[in-house]
Amino acid sequence: MRTPRPARLAVRLLAAAVLVAVAVPGAEAAPGTATRAVEGAAERLAASWTAPLSTRGRYVVDADGDRFKLKSGNWAGAQGTWEGSGDIGDVTNHQADQNAHNIPLGLDRKPVDQILADFHALGLNSIRLPFANALVHDTTVVPDAAVAANPQLRGRTPLQVLDAVIQELTDDGFAVILNNHTTSYRFCCGLDGNERWNSGQTTRQWIDDWVFLAKRYRANKRVVGADLRNEVRRDTWNDPNWGWGNDHDLNKALEEAGNEILQAAPDLLIVMEGINWQGIPTDLTPHGRPTLTPVATLSNTLIHSDKLVYAAHFYGYTGPHHTGATGTGETTDPRYEDLTPEELVKVVDAQALFVTRAGQHFTAPVWISEFGAGGRGDLDARERDWFRRFTDILVANDTDFAVWPLVGWTGADGRPQDTWAMVSYGADGTRLGVMDPGDWRATDWNKLVAAPARTGRVDKTPRWNMLNLDHADYDVSATMLARPDWSPGNRKGNCPDTQRLAGLGRGDSRGLCTDAGQPAKGAGAWTVVTDERYVTGGDWASGYDKLQCPDGSFAVGYSVRDDAMAALLCAPAAAALPTTGRTLWFDKGDNRPATGGSNASDWAPGSYKGQCADDEYLAGVASTWKWLHYGVPDALLCRKLT
Repeated sequence: MRTPRPARLAVRLLAAAVLVAVAVPGAEAAPGTATRAVEGAAERLAASWTAPLSTRGRYVVDADGDRFKLKSGNWAGAQGTWEGSGDIGDVTNHQADQNAHNIPLGLDRKPVDQILADFHALGLNSIRLPFANALVHDTTVVPDAAVAANPQLRGRTPLQVLDAVIQELTDDGFAVILNNHTTSYRFCCGLDGNERWNSGQTTRQWIDDWVFLAKRYRANKRVVGADLRNEVRRDTWNDPNWGWGNDHDLNKALEEAGNEILQAAPDLLIVMEGINWQGIPTDLTPHGRPTLTPVATLSNTLIHSDKLVYAAHFYGYTGPHHTGATGTGETTDPRYEDLTPEELVKVVDAQALFVTRAGQHFTAPVWISEFGAGGRGDLDARERDWFRRFTDILVANDTDFAVWPLVGWTGADGRPQDTWAMVSYGADGTRLGVMDPGDWRATDWNKLVAAPARTGRVDKTPRWNMLNLDHADYDVSATMLARPDWSPGNRKGNCPDTQRLAGLGRGDSRGLCTDAGQPAKGAGAWTVVTDERYVTGGDWASGYDKLQCPDGSFAVGYSVRDDAMAALLCAPAAAALPTTGRTLWFDKGDNRPATGGSNASDWAPGSYKGQCADDEYLAGVASTWKWLHYGVPDALLCRKLT
């Protein structure tokens, strides 16, 4: 969501009545495409890809393994438009004086098939569809006036209208990604009660709503994704965090929700956006926009490792340490539009695009799911320059994107009420969009949607994923989730079923999984190893306690008490595995492969890491309580896969 600027940005962040602005970027953007024929566009789009979607390395791919670049827009409205004060029935109390009645904007002014024709004309293949949790539970029938141009939608609740819109979109060939934008219908930003996924509701309620929607749409394979939460930020007293293990831990919440959604609807992409804002924005207090930076040392792992997409938002009037506020709450930090071209490239990479680097524990597609600028009315030279430079970055990196927003209203004076909207409709349905003359963004938008991009088949490449036992169990194995606790009283980590354990951190309980050269799993029982009964091939770590998988099996999980090794979980291989190997010591420093193996990223910061080579499987772990080693892993038994 893009924060309306600047008048409504002041919010209370301190009980002492210090007024600051936590403008949370992400809202109205207007693209533009040169007029082009759209006859047959729906048929062409539908024929161009096969659902469901998944990921291969940094790319989203369709069911045939072909690259599906997300060229998306945000069709806002169902997240609510009321700005939180005054009569909710008074249109002037809504964002840009546009009352969506909690359904996608424009249905009062234009038949839905004509709205979708305009989306096709913009060159889109996918729609980000924001919604509020309130919508899931709202039994109020929308006013007839809210669907005046679509009388077939009369008598429906907001959720039922959303159902119909989704069906129309997917029938037209669009991929739909649902976005949990807000808790209540209040919009938008700062301290509006929507700061976190559990603002105004519990984490359990939030996940339950997601599971409900996942089940509701799982038969429609063109509903391809769940964008878990929009622009998580500070509330009055607390920051969100990434990895602390408490109820403000976004990393933890996203994984819990994502894995429950995948158990209900395994075909969905799970979209995770980083932290949008931490701290109090004054020049005397720490503050900033972490975005995806924390992913570099604490990434996410799902039970289906090919379903994760990361997302980030960028707006020119905000910055790495600037909320976007003007006046009260404004700091002296530069905005993105103030950065030099070289600085902007570096910042966008450091905050988001680094995630697309191949072969790391964090490697995934990055979707810039909100960006934009105002295209008509008063021209802001800095914003215009930023938009050009930012779209150049998206083009250069072949980045997936979603502009904000798609639809707005045109006022009685013939001007867009929200100048960021891609298309605006008058009360009589007259369109004024980026495809129409007079919008400066057309050149940059056309450049973006028509940019050269990778197409065709994307080959599968090895994956690496983290296990994080810092605070609790980390079970991302669908097999083990369906079984009783295999190591009671200990913290447990299990790799996704398509992967095996490849490495361990010494003293921090972190682990690394991979599918590089993955042997097929056999049909036999998985073995929990707690002693040396399966040690074969000689004493490979003399004087140490050894947990070794039975011959013919490989490690897929482990458990710890405090940070000391407690058990090793082993899965049988479908075919015989070599039993010769080597002892890999990491008690005095890192011992990791020189190439491959997520070697350019740190998955256990501050700890020594031991990691088998990509062509080896982890067959055993050695530890000791002697010499004040406290039972943490000191060595691995690595055996060749072939």
